[in-house]
Amino acid sequence: MWIERTTEQIRRGEMKNLDWEHLLTEIEDLGREQRNQVESYLIQTVKHLLMYQYWLTEKGNCGRGWADEIDNFRLELEILFQSKTLYNYGASRLDIIYDKAKRSVIKKTGLSVDRFPQVCPYTFIDFDFLPV
Repeated sequence: MWIERTTEQIRRGEMKNLDWEHLLTEIEDLGREQRNQVESYLIQTVKHLLMYQYWLTEKGNCGRGWADEIDNFRLELEILFQSKTLYNYGASRLDIIYDKAKRSVIKKTGLSVDRFPQVCPYTFIDFDFLPV
């Protein structure tokens, strides 16, 4: 397989005949995939935080499940955030992520846009936070 041959070439210091274009594409794809994972887990986390905090008519039935999902998404984010680059990426995208999550929750719940803060009320620094 190409990846095994390439990693073996690098280990042996055989840089001259590397397929640099393909290697760069693979590295870029890997970075994009990791950034997409960060964004996806953050969107899901924020969506569930918003539902937990604002969809009060369903909180009695679904609140525990939402809290469990929030914990699961945060565990995945903790793993990804071991990379400072991915942490910084998530931090830089939080406003965009909040808008996407808020739109999704409004569509799902039928709640008014006025019910939600304009700016993201959450940070991902406190992984134990759960709104009242």
